[in-house]
Parts: sequence; structure tokens; C-alpha cells
Amino acid sequence: MADPPPGLSGLSTAELTTWFEARGEPAYRARQVVTALWSGGTSTHAGDLTTLPRPLAAALDEAFRWTTVADEAVIASDGGQTEKTLHRLSDGAAIESVLMRYPATSGRRARHTLCISSQAGCAVGCPFCATGELGFERDLTTAEILDQVRSAIGRLHPGERLTNIVFMGMGEPLLNLDRVLESVAALNDSDRLGLGARHITVSTSGVVPGIRRLTALGPQFTLAISIHAGRDALRDVLVPLNRRWPVAEVAAAARDHARKTGRRVSYEVTMIGGVNDTDADADALANLLRGDLAHVNLIPMNPVAHTPWNASPMPVIERFASRIRAAGIPVTIRRNRGVEIGAACGQLAAERAGAPAAPAVAWRRQRLEAASARALRGERSDEPVPVGVEA
Repeated sequence: MADPPPGLSGLSTAELTTWFEARGEPAYRARQVVTALWSGGTSTHAGDLTTLPRPLAAALDEAFRWTTVADEAVIASDGGQTEKTLHRLSDGAAIESVLMRYPATSGRRARHTLCISSQAGCAVGCPFCATGELGFERDLTTAEILDQVRSAIGRLHPGERLTNIVFMGMGEPLLNLDRVLESVAALNDSDRLGLGARHITVSTSGVVPGIRRLTALGPQFTLAISIHAGRDALRDVLVPLNRRWPVAEVAAAARDHARKTGRRVSYEVTMIGGVNDTDADADALANLLRGDLAHVNLIPMNPVAHTPWNASPMPVIERFASRIRAAGIPVTIRRNRGVEIGAACGQLAAERAGAPAAPAVAWRRQRLEAASARALRGERSDEPVPVGVEA
């Protein structure tokens, strides 16, 4: 089958202007289309726009797609405060986004945060992540990334607006860095979403060349590192690309990034009971980040069917946090959202893909138990770097 037409949202106003001018149309046609794309309206193709002559709208629909994602399922939880959407792409691949509403408090305005995907599946293979179980399919196009945002805008309530975008959904953003950077530029563009760069967070599990490239560019969005462990032996198991870029190398790249940009780096730790929540783990992380421009977020693990692990108890997380704070590093304990709808990365897509056979789950659990036991004894993994993250 022929490749589908490109998505309109992946084009800048200047690129769309060029397309119209090549057809003898004025530049304001591009602005009309861009405004309609990002208005949150119900249009499904250019033919819905009454501002365009019919022949021109037909030509636009033939050359481009109004959207590149189809919302297959939208599931709400937390009294409607959390919405998880399963998007189906033109080739059948599934991706996810999560909209989280945070009501206003006495000291803070209401926030609406959207977590979006940058790849279909993921090559990194973190064992506590449902996306890792799915494996890697492909990178997303710029339009496929942005159309997750447009989908969420269309579901906002009157008076609501997106205040934060986080690239923490399916995939490793720095392994699709060109498209991610194009998406960030679009989100920041006043002609499109117009979201300030400091309200955008790009996460990575530790792709050092990508971090170094970002540092050279000097962006003002927030860099988040999915660190999960400060000890190499344990991080080899929890974040398999640690076998390629060890944790000290990741932290050094992030440290340089903070110095160059003046922006604090966020470190994410999924708290797994009896695995990475010990005093020794807290001290290792504190020693790794001591003196850095850093902030640590502790996140209780969402249960994933193929692992033998569960979230750390809250008293354990609080003790862990206190040891990090004692080293002078700011810490936040995050509350899980959407647990009952599988809002963690990849859970809904994995559910739709079908459960793996029971023997496969049992084998994986035994393998993880053995690997984590070796890691807790300080033994480094001898398994290869995951395919797709060697470069």
C-alpha cells in the first residue's frame, strides 16, 4: 500500500504558506488552516472549513491528512481528572497519551498536563514498564506526536487549556530526537499551541549523545532523566541501556546540561518495593547528584502484570526522600494517577495487544527475580545492550 499523505499539523505556517502560494493563493490561507487545526474544533478534514473555497479544500485534503491519529478508546478515572487515550495510527500501531487535570488550590492555579508518546513501542525495555513488554515498532512522525496534543485539546472542558506537555509516554524521546525537537518548536510556536518552553518536559532514560546534543542547542524546556537507580548493577536491570551509558556518564551529561542552560534537571525514580528503595539506594543517588542543579521525583510503581514487583510502601518512600533531602537535594513524592485504568506508560496498548501466555509471564518473572537478586549483590549484568540503543 502507498504511504498515507503527511499530517497537516507537522507543517509550519511558513511551509503551508509555500504550498498555498504555489497554487496562487494568498498567505492568509495558511493562517486560516493553522488556526482551525489548533482551535480544538470538530473538523475532520479541510472540507469542513467554510473559509476555504471547495476546490482548494479538496486539494488540501488530497495532499494532507487533517489528523494522523484515530482515538480508539478514551478512558477516565479519578472522577474525570485523568483521561487515558489509546490512539490508532494509519499502519495499525497503537500509542497512548494521558491528560491529567489538577484543580486550583489556594496557592496554585489549575493545571492541565498532557503526557504524550514519541515512538510506537520502545527499544529500551525497562522491565517495570508495560511499553517495554511491547517492544519497538517505529518512530512517530512530527504530526503523529502533535496530533496527540490536538486530540486532547478537543476534549478539554470550556475554559480549560493545556498548561504543561511532558514527553513521558511510550518510547524514548532522544532516540527520535529530530521529530521531538520539531514537535517542541511547534508547541512553542505562537501560531499553533503557543506553550512556553518552560512548560514542556522531555524525558530520557539516559541516551547520552542525545543529552549532549540538547546541551549544544541550549533549549529552555525541562530535561528529565528516568534514573531509577544510582548503582550500575541495579540500573543495568531496571534501565537496560545503562549497559551502554552507565549512570555516572548519564549524570555527568545532565550536569553539563544544567550548567549550560541554567535549567534544573528532573530525575525520576519509580519506587519498587524491596528492589531500589533501600537506604543504600537513597545514599547512592544522593552521592551521584550532590551539588547538582537537580530535583528528584519519587513515583510509586504502577503494577505491571509481567513483573514480580509492586510499589514501595509510602513509609519506605518517605524515608528514602528524607535521605535525599539530607544531601541538600529537593525531592517530591508523586501521587499515582489513573491506576485503575492502567494509566502508566503502555498499559492500555499492552492490554489491547493481548496478554502473553502464562508460561512466558512466569519465565519473565523468574528471570527478573534472579537478575534483581544478582544486582542487589552488586553483580553487573552480562546481557547485551538492547537492539536499537547501541549507537
